[in-house]
Amino acid sequence: MKAIVYYGPRDVRVTEMPDAIIEQPTDVLVKITATNICGSDLHMYQGRTDMESGRIFGHENMGRVVEVGKAVTQIKVGDMVCLPFNIGCGHCRNCESGLTGFCLTMNPGMAGAAYGFAGMGPFSGGQAEYLRVPHGDFNCLKLPEDAVEKENDYVMLSDIFPTGYHATELACVQPGDSVVIYGAGPVGLMAAHSASIKGASQIMVVDNHPDRLKLAEELGAIAIDFSKGSAVEQVLELTKGMGADKGCECVGYQCCDKHGTEHSNITMNELVQAVKATGCIGVVGVFVPKDPKSKEELQKEGHMDFDFGQFWMKGQKIATGQANVKSYNRQLSTLISTGKAKPSLIVSHELSLDEAPDAYKHFDARDNGWTKVILKPEMVTGKKS
Repeated sequence: MKAIVYYGPRDVRVTEMPDAIIEQPTDVLVKITATNICGSDLHMYQGRTDMESGRIFGHENMGRVVEVGKAVTQIKVGDMVCLPFNIGCGHCRNCESGLTGFCLTMNPGMAGAAYGFAGMGPFSGGQAEYLRVPHGDFNCLKLPEDAVEKENDYVMLSDIFPTGYHATELACVQPGDSVVIYGAGPVGLMAAHSASIKGASQIMVVDNHPDRLKLAEELGAIAIDFSKGSAVEQVLELTKGMGADKGCECVGYQCCDKHGTEHSNITMNELVQAVKATGCIGVVGVFVPKDPKSKEELQKEGHMDFDFGQFWMKGQKIATGQANVKSYNRQLSTLISTGKAKPSLIVSHELSLDEAPDAYKHFDARDNGWTKVILKPEMVTGKKS
């Protein structure tokens, strides 16, 4: 099968790989129809992780079931399914508690497993023609009858829509709240969409990319361009000096200042300043235990210079971690099917697998207009086969 394979920093290639197959009776085999390039993929693409050469990328996946293991009873051949990026066993203590992002059995030695991701187990990614799905009955979300028609919406249930929603859950966003979101990438935009769905009264999105800020405005948010002045001051002005009720961090450890220089603590410290006293902050941007290639000494060990004193004095709360996708994807799927949510609004490109290496270059460079890329294995150079 054709797949997108990592060979080293900024080196991904279209490669013929052994076909994915059923390996366990509980497996499901999916023919991929849509698979996204995620901002988290860029950490690996840039060589900032311990991703092994020769592995297949891709943790945002959707497709049609073509084969099921003998122990699979709920998922059938022909079903259109979306796969949560985090792989759960369904029966450990965390999975039974809904904490599927922290499964205790799928990746021994670490709580959490995922497709095609560094440190998250040996599982191949779905930027390929086929994907093996472990514990298929548990991990496959069967999609409604409009799955093909709304494919670009439903594929977002694999990660960024639930992750954006998770950011608002961690921040305890309630109807009427004012919310500041750092990052207008796909997850930040989905956090804005989710805050709107939840009834937030004022949504502010901080970034410095005009094309992404324009999308934030189209989703009903106020665009805050930190290249034109202090984001904190702009938030305080919009909130009459009080600060936002809630805040979401949707950037992660590679956040930059207006000059493009990385400072891993910028977004976290600015959120402490921009969120009101007793406010809540939800952090879904990726922060890693070690980042040996960072230019910051603290960040090399996964640490940061965090303004804990002001955080403590303001009586704020922070909640963190990757989304437990299965806790949200069924409800969010219903919002898509009824027209209450349309995450595909942020899609900028639909491309074939053959076009993926070039797409990675553009997405990594944050080139204008490259906001969200969907790869479609059945497509040939921009046209579906």
